[in-house]
Amino acid sequence: MNTFKVTFLPGKREIEVEEGTTLQEAAERAGVFINNLCGGEGLCGECRVQIVSGNARPDKHTLGFLSGEEIEKGYVLACQTKVVDNLSVLVPVKSRDEQDKILMTGAPVVYGEPEKMVVTRRSRQAVASMDPLVKKLYLDLPKPTLQDNVSDIDRITRELRKLTPYHDFDITLGCLQNLADKLREHDWKVTATVANHNGTGRILKIEEGDTSSYSYGLAVDVGTTTVVVQLVHLKTGKIIGTKGSHNLQARYGEDVISRMVFACVRGSVDPVHRAVITNINNLTRMLGKDCRVNLEDINVIVAAGNTTMSHFLLNLRPCAIRLEPYVPTTTVYPQVLAREIGIEISKQGILETVASVASYVGGDIVAGVLACGMADRPEIRCLIDIGTNGEIVIGNNEWLVCCSASAGPAFEGAGAKSGMRATNGAIEKVEIKDGTVNYETIGKAKARGICGSGLIDVIYEMVRNGIIDQNGKFDTSRHEPRLSNVDGDPRYLLVTASESETGEPITISESEIANLMKSKGAVFAAIKSLADYVGLRFDQLETIYVAGGFGSSLNIPKSIAIGLLPDVDVKKVQFIGNSSLTGARLTLLSTAAYEKTVEIARRMTNIELSNYLPFMNEFVAALFLPHTDTKLFPSVTYVKR
Repeated sequence: MNTFKVTFLPGKREIEVEEGTTLQEAAERAGVFINNLCGGEGLCGECRVQIVSGNARPDKHTLGFLSGEEIEKGYVLACQTKVVDNLSVLVPVKSRDEQDKILMTGAPVVYGEPEKMVVTRRSRQAVASMDPLVKKLYLDLPKPTLQDNVSDIDRITRELRKLTPYHDFDITLGCLQNLADKLREHDWKVTATVANHNGTGRILKIEEGDTSSYSYGLAVDVGTTTVVVQLVHLKTGKIIGTKGSHNLQARYGEDVISRMVFACVRGSVDPVHRAVITNINNLTRMLGKDCRVNLEDINVIVAAGNTTMSHFLLNLRPCAIRLEPYVPTTTVYPQVLAREIGIEISKQGILETVASVASYVGGDIVAGVLACGMADRPEIRCLIDIGTNGEIVIGNNEWLVCCSASAGPAFEGAGAKSGMRATNGAIEKVEIKDGTVNYETIGKAKARGICGSGLIDVIYEMVRNGIIDQNGKFDTSRHEPRLSNVDGDPRYLLVTASESETGEPITISESEIANLMKSKGAVFAAIKSLADYVGLRFDQLETIYVAGGFGSSLNIPKSIAIGLLPDVDVKKVQFIGNSSLTGARLTLLSTAAYEKTVEIARRMTNIELSNYLPFMNEFVAALFLPHTDTKLFPSVTYVKR
């Protein structure tokens, strides 16, 4: 079969591929990221690239995504265009993988000092006490005598019983091999690395001398959009470094449904699994290099992600999750050797995955509940994590109920022509005053598009200024120079073509507003349905926690005013940052916290909204700004400023 060379610009990455390979596949092999929301189905139009030289034509089924001018300039969709010639391909700014505004911080956790710890762990031990899942313990062993001639490993476990809460220990064959020589050559002074495994001590390795200070672990937030890895010193609890990157699984689809379709219908689970493993390995290597930490000294990972991400991480088939009755393979995940699934840390290092609740309420939410402490106090609180799905938890130390609302990717900028993720150049804050649009972009860069928080600002500002009504429709009767009509869809100009980085105007249309209103309506309807299910009014919630990267840049008053969040005192709303990462770190550093995550997951009652009849009525009622029931939003009045 013929092979052809494809050169991707502007980075000049070259790859030789067989005839018939799609440009998307060629880019993947060359290590070039091209935006792709639909997993290569040719349904989203986000993978536009420009053919600079060579022969390539757009697929006839995707011409609807390209204007006549774009076709003239050589634009094609990468996922639908096959290589039949040597090509130079320019990946436009909007299609590239730019640096996400990745949230790598969370609510602070103060841990008990190691020297204050008691050896025997009690069931009510605080989850923030320092008792890592893996410990390195220095042993100065008494030498054998005729009166004390127990086996070498019994001599080690006897000492470990004095220093740990474990009575029984497992040990691998690899630890036993060469153990006799190691003990005698180093005067019976060794360091044992011990993990918690279902209440049993699992001896991972035995090293000569005192290496107890070289003890590290990783907390990992396996998000749908981003992956964040945090390197932690297990002896002190100190965060050594944090790195994050865009989830490489995005090449198989922007959301979990698209990725499941790829894995279960069009391809296999393995490439989607390998993508997230590559993320973790790349970030871990960077942390090791920057922080001067040997990867062999990293002995444990705790990962938190939604149920689908956890399945992909462990190479489990998630296919039944997307199909009624929505059943995952498991919600409590086994402890595995990290190397077993390709993660490059210590050869005997382990991976723990935070337990899930149901198909669409995962370990990231369980970790969030742990991090904010709502499961430990009598006050009734609410946790909201808004992304492609809006996960909501309400409860206290006696009960917890949860649900997941399919908000769609609108809050991540999808579904809008000028929409984009929260990356450099994305408009994240907007104010409209006297016909002038003022905005702020991420990184203070030239505007490339608008992300979710910016879209919320825009809708609020437009309804406040009377540009749209409370149904989200433009008032075409008023003279508005920024308003135009494109193919019957009214569109409002935010940034002119000359001001934007892409050279194209940044706009928002009536249909895009309707799409965002559906997403905000789904989230609010889920919160309202959950509160009604347990018989609560919003004013009975002591605190509303907002988690995740989207929440970090959310304008709370504007979010309330458009009906995304309940109308409560804004002082009750607290951002808690990346609660998934915080919960994973807390679990890494506390055996009691790990046990708490399993307890939380088992305690949480999941309400499946697709089978909960009141939800649809609530959803329809929420398709208004802010809501059809004005009594729910007594503080909201759209008065022109």
